[in-house]
Amino acid sequence: MKIISSAELRNNMKKYLDTARTETVVIQRGKNETFVLTKQEDLPEDFYRGITKNELMKGIEQDLKKIYHKE
Repeated sequence: MKIISSAELRNNMKKYLDTARTETVVIQRGKNETFVLTKQEDLPEDFYRGITKNELMKGIEQDLKKIYHKE
């Protein structure tokens, strides 16, 4: 485990992201905040799915029609 400051992370982001692949990196920000940087192994199935503006609008329209029973 490595413990670093937020400034150190900011100045050497690539180094610590690479380090986080194999060990935990603890980031100390000020006196009262601590964060942990680790590699995430298992993400939800739909994590990488983005939607377009048109898909979003279509979904909103369908939901509003259901609410107001106008299909």
